[in-house]
Order: sequence, then C-alpha cells, then structure tokens
Amino acid sequence: MTDAIQIERERGVLILRLNRPDKKNALTGAMYSRLALALEQADADAEINAVLISGSSECFTAGNDIADFLEQPPSSLDSPVFHFMLNLLECSKPVIAAVAGAAVGIGTTLLLHCDLVYVSRDARLRMPFVNLGLCPEFGSSLLLPRLLGHARASQLLLLGEGFSGEQAAAWGIATEALASGEAALAKAREMALRFESLPPEAVRTSKQLMKAPDREQLRRVIEEEGALFTQRLRSPEAVAALSGFINRH
Repeated sequence: MTDAIQIERERGVLILRLNRPDKKNALTGAMYSRLALALEQADADAEINAVLISGSSECFTAGNDIADFLEQPPSSLDSPVFHFMLNLLECSKPVIAAVAGAAVGIGTTLLLHCDLVYVSRDARLRMPFVNLGLCPEFGSSLLLPRLLGHARASQLLLLGEGFSGEQAAAWGIATEALASGEAALAKAREMALRFESLPPEAVRTSKQLMKAPDREQLRRVIEEEGALFTQRLRSPEAVAALSGFINRH
C-alpha cells in the first residue's frame, strides 16, 4: 500500500503522487497517514520550498475508499484522515495541486486548502456527501458558501451536483483550467519549481498572513464537521447508502 503514495523530490519541491490506478486513486487510512507524515516532514525541512499534490493525468482521486472506510471508520479526530486534514491546514510551505479527471469528495475539499490549483478543463469535481448519507467535511461548509455564495454552495453540498474544471477556475476554486490533464500537471510542476527562486521566509510569512484570519475558525469547523461526519457514518442512512455503493461497484 505504501506505493499508493509515491513521494519524490525534484530540487526544492516535494511531490506527493496518488498512485492507485486500479481504484481510481481512492484514499485509504494508510494513504492518509503517509500523506500526513510527508506534509509534516516537508514543513520541517528547510530544503523544501513547496509541496505538489497530484494524481495521474487521467485521475486525481475518487475520494475515500468506501470499503476501507466502512471497515475502519474514523472514530475520532486522532484518525489518519483528520491528521492529514490538519497537517495540510497548518502547512507553512506553498501547496500546489494538479487535478485531472475525477476529484470526488475530499478530492475536491482538499483543494480549498491548497495555495495554487491547476485543473484540466474536463476534470470532474463532486462532493456527494449528502448522497452517501454523510455531511460536508474539511471546512467545506464554511469555505464554499463564503467563496461561492449560499445558493451555489447549496447546489454542490446539498444536491451533490458535479462541476467541471473550467467551472472550478471560473468560481475561484482553481487557479487555472488547462486544456488537458498533462497540461495541468506540467503547469503545476512549473509553478511549484518557481518557489525555488523566491525568498522562502517572505513566501511563508505572506502565506501565514493570508491564512491567519480564518485559521482558528476553520480548525473549529473542521472539528465540528468531523464529529458529525463520524456520527453520520454510523447512521442507518449512511450505512444503507454506502453499502449500496459498494454493491454497485
């Protein structure tokens, strides 16, 4: 399973690549643990100027691995998924995401915490939490209404409607939409490497200033969402929806 997260360094960039193509890069507890540790180490490493998170040029991630989630549901804020969330939230280095193909659930909400996001125009983003008997997570119930307005956020979070990479860029969820998955990955790598030529302390201070006003509120919201999410996982609605999902796949 460790190969499901490929970690490599290119000069001053730490690249975290989701690599589980047979499962559309669906995320397991073990993968969250590896991502969380890599983010923590990158933050402490003076040689790392930026972090790049990507999947392949065909798929970012299908979100949580439902079978793994049902076998080992997150029971508290000490669970691997919440370690990943908080380490991404607290990362002082710039985090760049490259998105192509499917970006489902946390595959979309994690983008709200990245500093630069490059998507393919035909990427398919979706947050089907309600459809699975669950609720929003990773601060999305706070950040999306603020970014998009209540009406459009409701369309995405209450109906679970999908949207394209082109829409993500137009709405401010992504920095730029590119013609293809390969182009999105190349642009994200190019931008990540640009941080090598910028004064690192100035970059970190600037990011800290941009994030500071919302940090404490966002932490509280993530914890509140997390507590409700773990409750919802055990609800009859969620058990039926998630079991139905597994049976269909």
